[in-house]
Amino acid sequence: MTDKRKKILVIEDEGDMCLILDLLLNGKETEVDHVKTLSAAKEFLEKEQPSLILLDNRLPDGFGLELIGFIKQHYPAIKIVMISGIDFAAEDAALEMGADTFLAKPFTKAQLQDSIRNLLN
Repeated sequence: MTDKRKKILVIEDEGDMCLILDLLLNGKETEVDHVKTLSAAKEFLEKEQPSLILLDNRLPDGFGLELIGFIKQHYPAIKIVMISGIDFAAEDAALEMGADTFLAKPFTKAQLQDSIRNLLN
């Protein structure tokens, strides 16, 4: 029997946020993996291609915005949800660079699930 669950990669360095996203997303329809840096994300993508990436903007080794072009160039089928709470100018930049949607922190469980459902179905 094949596993029909969609794989989601969370690129987020805050432990609490990773835990919350894991609790909200891991389930019958989705499987969640986590990395904390841009370099770890690139390593992950060399091995596996998730259906969707939840991408924080401020990371220890740079900005999530920097990764959007790389993902769209090398893995165009992957959907990207940019998440950021600090910089509202990041929303316009993220969408211009190719993110599929943007969620401002704090967001609700319903906003998160609606965004993911819209992109994966």
